[in-house]
Amino acid sequence: MAELSQAVAEVVRREKSRVVAALVRHLGSIDAAEDAFQEAVLAALPSWREGMPANPAAWLTTTAKNHARDAARHARIVTAKSVLLARPDFTQDDTPDVISDEQLKLIFTCCHPALTLESQVALTLKVVAGLTTEEIARGFLSQEKTISQRITRAKKTIEERQLPYDVPERLELPERLNSVLAVVYLIFNEGHTTRQGELMNLDLQSEALRLSRLLCDLLPNEAEVFGLFALIALSLARAATRTDEQGELLLLSEQERSRWDRRTIKEGLMALQRGRRLGGVGNYALQAEISACHAIAPSFADTEWERILWLYDKLLSIAPSPVVALNRAVAVCMHHGAAAGLSALSELEGALRGYHLFYALRADFRARLGEDARDDYQRALALAGNETERRFLRRKIDQTQ
Repeated sequence: MAELSQAVAEVVRREKSRVVAALVRHLGSIDAAEDAFQEAVLAALPSWREGMPANPAAWLTTTAKNHARDAARHARIVTAKSVLLARPDFTQDDTPDVISDEQLKLIFTCCHPALTLESQVALTLKVVAGLTTEEIARGFLSQEKTISQRITRAKKTIEERQLPYDVPERLELPERLNSVLAVVYLIFNEGHTTRQGELMNLDLQSEALRLSRLLCDLLPNEAEVFGLFALIALSLARAATRTDEQGELLLLSEQERSRWDRRTIKEGLMALQRGRRLGGVGNYALQAEISACHAIAPSFADTEWERILWLYDKLLSIAPSPVVALNRAVAVCMHHGAAAGLSALSELEGALRGYHLFYALRADFRARLGEDARDDYQRALALAGNETERRFLRRKIDQTQ
């Protein structure tokens, strides 16, 4: 039974977002879709004892639809959610052919302009990407309670205003694009460094790359779309070298560049060039330019830190944030020295008091100057959730004693 429960949990982790995406379009409600999915998961445990179906996702989808259909017959559900179950025909697909991918359809659908940008992104990450409220809060550098309230308000707004879960027409896509790009970016970020366990979730990173590639096909004249794809591709190309054979964290300076995925780097650079031709100077395009500096440098010593610093200055001018300023401090340190890096960090502690990387970087800069960095490493350790990062920080603490 334990093995079956583990197998079901793995299917749920892998397939939930796709199944819920299909259910939302048919039921017209996030809550109804999630309820139906949970009922299907509960039904899977006894039904799969004799063997897992060949297509678990299809089984879950069909079972969830059947549950929703049955629930619609009960007076309580009909009364409470009659508006949400107003589309009982599960077999007819009347979605316009603007977007072919189910995941991308639901992302654009959830990013409704009637909601605030933050609510659009939080809601979509919850429903489509299947991220937990804790994971979403970490992406926003916010409190879990705040994100939970934001998602609840978004669902309430949708229900009270009876906003349709319809895929927007092509002309409506640009007004939702900023939210969609933010969703895909945060999916990649969560895969880049997970909250717990292994350093990375390659499934999430690959899904973000796939979605960004689809966006390039869908919106071939949007510079930021190509900027986002380039950023994800150039970062993902280094994934295999971010840890050693024992799964321990390796810094960029320690990574074996010959093992970087040159094909993916080439894809990223080509997308970046396309974005440049489209006049791309936005948030994602500039981050991609920074990633490109690392990707094309023959060695860590040959990195163009002066250009990277210039790019961070430009990025801060159009998309100011404490995290961008923190990353800029690294470039300051590498170009002007650790003392200058410390100076660049001095005004950020208030905004990043709960962010472990702030203290990890300050500890590194102090160690470069020969100062005692143990307190900062210990504060970083106390805040870090990812076990790979925690082991790295413990090693640093041991080395400073």
